[in-house]
Amino acid sequence: MTKEQFVVTAAQMRDIETRIFTAGMPVAALMEKVGGLIFQRLQTIISPDKCVGILAGPGHNGGDALVVGRELYFHGYKIWIYQPFSKLKELTSQHFQYIQSLEIPCYQQINELPNCDFLIDGLFGFGLEREITDSIAAAINHFNQRNQPIISIDIPSGLHTDTGEVLGTAIQASYTFCLGLWKQGLLQEQALPYVGKTELIDFHIPLTDIHAVLDKDNVPQIKRITKTTALSTLPLPRPLITHKYKQGNLLLICGSRRYAGGAILTGLGARASGVGMLSIAVPESLKMSLVSHLPEALIIGCPETEKGAIANLPLVGCVSDSVTHLIDLNSFTTIACGPGLTKDNISIIPEIIECECPLILDADALNILAQLGTIPLLKSRKSGTVITPHTGEFKRLFPHIDYTNRVKAVQTAAHESGAIVLLKGARTAISNPQGSVWINPESTPALARGGSGDVLTGLLGGLLAQIPPQELAIEDVVATATWWHSQAGILAAQARTELGVDAFTLTQHLLQVLKRQYSERYALK
Repeated sequence: MTKEQFVVTAAQMRDIETRIFTAGMPVAALMEKVGGLIFQRLQTIISPDKCVGILAGPGHNGGDALVVGRELYFHGYKIWIYQPFSKLKELTSQHFQYIQSLEIPCYQQINELPNCDFLIDGLFGFGLEREITDSIAAAINHFNQRNQPIISIDIPSGLHTDTGEVLGTAIQASYTFCLGLWKQGLLQEQALPYVGKTELIDFHIPLTDIHAVLDKDNVPQIKRITKTTALSTLPLPRPLITHKYKQGNLLLICGSRRYAGGAILTGLGARASGVGMLSIAVPESLKMSLVSHLPEALIIGCPETEKGAIANLPLVGCVSDSVTHLIDLNSFTTIACGPGLTKDNISIIPEIIECECPLILDADALNILAQLGTIPLLKSRKSGTVITPHTGEFKRLFPHIDYTNRVKAVQTAAHESGAIVLLKGARTAISNPQGSVWINPESTPALARGGSGDVLTGLLGGLLAQIPPQELAIEDVVATATWWHSQAGILAAQARTELGVDAFTLTQHLLQVLKRQYSERYALK
């Protein structure tokens, strides 16, 4: 793993730093190094003619901010210091004393502060747990109202390091320079309005120290999905000698007369995955419509209810004169079910759960699971199961799980269901039953449109069908599909704005993502 992938809690980061200091790294030396790295990065953002306000707290986060302020001052920047605390940690106190000796303006009251162009937030670092109140809360609210760019060191002051919860109030940063390793709270949805653009400042923590803490007691790891890991999981390049039956055989069970688009969008997502064989089971009345959109797929028309939903699957062994194709669920390498299905016939889901291949359940398949209360049945499946709920579906499936911390919520859900749980959102979180978590750090509000999830289900199904489970953990494939899907949304939003990315447009940008990433390797210009 690269350092961009690691995600730590406050306790883990504290233990890692303790190992570094115990090994002999002076705290003062590390503070100088971190401050210098932040200063170098700030030089690319802030020109020397700007005035910078430094918000310095009582701990080592405040010390980092004072080192940054000192370096800015020595390089010609106009700065001032806001430091309202009476008690400082020893090292921070020494830096503040030196700042004062340079006759840099220092203030304790917000009504005394002069104007500036940028603010550097070093009030509180990782590990804050108490609620911010009184004068400091008022000061933070004041800084937020100044409408100036704020750059937070490590984590915006006022956010809980692990949950991203706002502790009374919090700095609304334009940038957050996370130090050393990514903090879990920065990847929680409730933190997003406060963190701004995030980036990692690598101060070269030895990998041995990271693994010594993160690998102890078999604690499940939390990882960020990165471009490198996602691309390494894709089934590329293909073997020179192959054929369609070696590139996966996917069955989609989806659609209804009311939600025909769900079947089409799921199919288009699967098409983009490059799956070798694609079959789609839909109500008979949708068959011709699906053929017109996906002529390469085998479209299986199913008997339908009066409302136009699938009445039953034409399974091998059943007697039917009206069905041309019978379905053997165990002949497929992956099955995905749910988009546009409706809850008109709940008997389909128990039948599908009996299949022996990896299974993806989404949308109405999840609503039926919740209605039947059959989540525990998933544990008895011999092959992997992936469930892909959005927030509402998750709460219907797991109404008893505390949703405050999405990472813990998805871990608990995966443990209880025995499934890999993909919890959709601005920071999609994926957990396997053992508690290992992938978090997608990039997405776009452009994906907040009907049909986006259907595209993901098809894309995931197609990828999973192509990769034998013994070659790669299913959750890694799920993470790659999530990354690919969100990158297509980002690319489409760049071309058409966030308002112009309907689900069909999203499918058209899926392959553009790979074309961009593999342009040099395959000379696709």
